[in-house]
Amino acid sequence: MVACAERLGVPRGSRMFRYALQAVAFRSKEKIAAKVEFMKNAFTWSDAEVSIALSKAPLLLRRSKEHLQRTSNFLISEVGLEPAYIARLPALITYSLEGRLRPRHYAVKFLTENGLLDHGGSYYVIFKMTEKVFVEKYICPHKEAVLHLAKYYAAACRGEVPAH
Repeated sequence: MVACAERLGVPRGSRMFRYALQAVAFRSKEKIAAKVEFMKNAFTWSDAEVSIALSKAPLLLRRSKEHLQRTSNFLISEVGLEPAYIARLPALITYSLEGRLRPRHYAVKFLTENGLLDHGGSYYVIFKMTEKVFVEKYICPHKEAVLHLAKYYAAACRGEVPAH
């Protein structure tokens, strides 16, 4: 297991090493190689980019192929993030697509398109911040201008698609 974790690009002395051990535990070399290959294809990553991502978030190996594919499609196709950016910030892949990524992206996109927000910021920062901070920074200041924004955002976080 130790050798397998090191082959993923996670140095033995790093704080991520124990997570790398958890990620490879009870998995055959073939299954790990297949998941790495799947990630390369889903995110259009090079070998180096996969190593970068796994060295920072080795537990990505435990994510389902479905989750990886849906998150890849969303981050690359809908949000427009570059694969190399995602590889450098693999925590993006660990967040809930339905509960965090999609609702926040659509809220920021809506506010930007309607001239209520000058979004030149980092999606990583937006996706990383706590729910409370996100709501205080992006939803609350616009409650007057967009009457049902808070209600629609809360519904989107529950997986419901608002009518508007």
